Amino acid sequence: MTPIVEAEGVRKRFGRVVALDGLDLAIAPGEAVALLGPNGAGKTTLVRTVATLLRPDGGRVRVDGHDVVREAATVRARIGLAGQHAAVEATMTGRENLELVARLYGAGRREARARAAAVVAGLALDDVADRTVRTYSGGQRRRLDLGASLVGRPRLLLLDEPTTGLDPRSRIELWESIRALRDEGTDVLLTTQYLDEADQLASRIVIVDHGRVIADGTPDDLKARAGRDVIDIRVRDTNALAGATAVARAVGTADVVVDASARHISMPVVAGTEELVALLRALDAHGVAVDDIALRRPTLDEVFFALTSASAPADHRTRRSA
Repeated sequence: MTPIVEAEGVRKRFGRVVALDGLDLAIAPGEAVALLGPNGAGKTTLVRTVATLLRPDGGRVRVDGHDVVREAATVRARIGLAGQHAAVEATMTGRENLELVARLYGAGRREARARAAAVVAGLALDDVADRTVRTYSGGQRRRLDLGASLVGRPRLLLLDEPTTGLDPRSRIELWESIRALRDEGTDVLLTTQYLDEADQLASRIVIVDHGRVIADGTPDDLKARAGRDVIDIRVRDTNALAGATAVARAVGTADVVVDASARHISMPVVAGTEELVALLRALDAHGVAVDDIALRRPTLDEVFFALTSASAPADHRTRRSA
């Protein structure tokens, strides 16, 4: 099966700055993949290279088997791109924006109207489609921008931080739209700064740092790689924090994190339920009142910090936000 995206040894420099440093990545059809990484890790540079907006300095990138340099026009016909900021014309209606983009993709007038109508219905834009875009909320603009990337009926949808700046309700609405597209068979490659967003939308997560892939797997795989489970404790009284912390360190390890404002303690564990039982008994023996205690897997935030901290290079090469 031909990968929908295949990157081999991709390199890109901006002057002295190394943005991509021999990056390798293959994405199979049917996958929704999230790219995570710190600012300057190379995520946006990779997406812009896949989208034919940047020419790699070395290596090769193919989309659906087509080289992004030698067959750029063919690649562009197979992708849709929604960048970090909505790129729609504020003086036109939403429907007019969609029809214009469809015409730019080569659709005739009737076909453009049909494609625009399908996108309006699919993204629940019916109530605002015939209003000028200047009257839209931020979430409505982002959904329209997503729709503009779909009227060309792309094989691959590229989303670069699609929910940046949105309020929680608008984020959830956009997530629902993206999940629906994914479930209907559209391949998705997205970058995001929100780890919960990656958990919600992606079947596979690729962590990029210093221009290379440093981790690749399902959310559960990466959580397992991060190592130990975590016990969370919420004590009943702030005055009990010191005693609870001492008990936790005696039962587990020194890696105890205390959030005094939330009366919360977390600690990584190796033996899981055995340490949970031992901790409960020790807290009870010391008379520490607990409102809540739970054993959980590491969060993606904890995975992210663990893996990117471990990948920090010794030579501290000059980098840029990419």
